[in-house]
Amino acid sequence: MRRVITKGKLWHSVCGLFLGEKRCANKSLTGQAMLLIVLSIGGTILAVTTVAGLLMLYQIGSATDFTNSAKAVFAADSGTEWALYSFFNPALTPASPVLSNGSTVSVVCYDVNNAVTSCGAIAPATTSVASYAISRGTSVNTKRAFLVGL
Repeated sequence: MRRVITKGKLWHSVCGLFLGEKRCANKSLTGQAMLLIVLSIGGTILAVTTVAGLLMLYQIGSATDFTNSAKAVFAADSGTEWALYSFFNPALTPASPVLSNGSTVSVVCYDVNNAVTSCGAIAPATTSVASYAISRGTSVNTKRAFLVGL
């Protein structure tokens, strides 16, 4: 059955949702229902703004650490370049890269059995046995890593 709400009965219908039709017929309970509705709406708005503020705090925190994130990404990228150079030029394998911007890089190469191996050739061989390399770049507290198949 569809109920038609007129302008005068709108409040009684809203009150009926929270307290029931019989209790809302009593005019003395309408103030309590209004207080209940206002507190419910206020609590909902407070919860939504609290969650939104917390999410914004996390976004600001990650935006301010963008510089260190970029340094860590470029450090990890230089590690992958070093691993590729060592793999394709095993006789000329240089020392691990040292960066001047304060970030560090760590490269570990693995063979097909997932055992740690050299990225270049191990004497007396002239070819590398590395299968893949993991390059980890670090700047302050930010860490980024790349995996490269060799």
